[in-house]
Amino acid sequence: MATVPFFDGHNDFLLRLLREPERRETLWLEQGLEGHLDLPRMREAGFAGGFFAIYIPSPEEDGAPDYQAMMDAPPYDLPLPPQMTAAETQATALAMAGQLMWMERASAGALKICCTTADLRACIKTGTIAAIMHMEGAEAIGPDLDALYAFHAMGLRSLGPVWSRPTVFGHGVPFRFPGDPDTGSGLTDAGKNLVRVCNELRIMIDLSHLNEKGFDDVASLSDAPLVATHSNAHAVTSSTRNLTDRQLAMIRESGGMVGLNYATVFLRDDGRKSTDCGWDPVMRHLDHLVEKLGEDHVGFGSDFDGAELPDVIGDVTGVQALIDQMRERQYGEELIEKIARNNWVSLLERTWGG
Repeated sequence: MATVPFFDGHNDFLLRLLREPERRETLWLEQGLEGHLDLPRMREAGFAGGFFAIYIPSPEEDGAPDYQAMMDAPPYDLPLPPQMTAAETQATALAMAGQLMWMERASAGALKICCTTADLRACIKTGTIAAIMHMEGAEAIGPDLDALYAFHAMGLRSLGPVWSRPTVFGHGVPFRFPGDPDTGSGLTDAGKNLVRVCNELRIMIDLSHLNEKGFDDVASLSDAPLVATHSNAHAVTSSTRNLTDRQLAMIRESGGMVGLNYATVFLRDDGRKSTDCGWDPVMRHLDHLVEKLGEDHVGFGSDFDGAELPDVIGDVTGVQALIDQMRERQYGEELIEKIARNNWVSLLERTWGG
């Protein structure tokens, strides 16, 4: 079968560049075996576009436990890092925005940062990779929101108020298994104002990582479709990071969407990080999302370069194998095209406007 171009809801490639700036040309422009993404593999795989996350890692703590090992031996409940301020994070966020701009220039026309649906459709028509600047955790936006306007001018079109640690805007879910997303209080007054201004600027609000009360606050305030760019189904895997059927119903009713997250800890019914899980958990989540959300509200949201993936996917070049699995399970070609790409394009048209 021909390669199906696909759009992806979340990746952390900018974090790789942040950690190894001296190797950025190699990491971006040369095909490699490390990580999940680089330009040659993306083009080979049919990567039509996606959300590129600005994410600020927490400072490493001396004597901290091995969190990765804990996540492979459930049950677990990892402590959240402390809140970080705009003063601590803004320079890093600016650097990561600059990295995405450098990627556009270095790609010699192979990638373009998209700020409008016209940009997005033009990229898909020409085979140019459509990059959307996203912020995962709004620490770099102070409570006065002045920086939001600056990042919007740089191309920011999608924002999650929190990663998992708290921000001045709200509270994220901890990494806990088993657990549910009802883990604390909702949005702060600053968070509610953030939602209003994002609506004014047509910045998409990402509900991934936000706790249940914060989710409900966004739903009550926002005039845009509800979106979780990289989340799975709590009914299949009882992780705090996954969405309950009630939340999925709210997303569907709003005309929103969910991107299937490939991270094994959110796929496996035992909550483990181990990657030898095969296709079954991936497809059980995808089937459940389609059942609860409908065919027009599900897409891909890989978490490339930010998580451990099933061995059967491996990296970006494994997405076509996922599409083959969809065919084996009697997903028709029209539905495959919707999930792979068209639903994301339609969602962004509803969110950004024409």
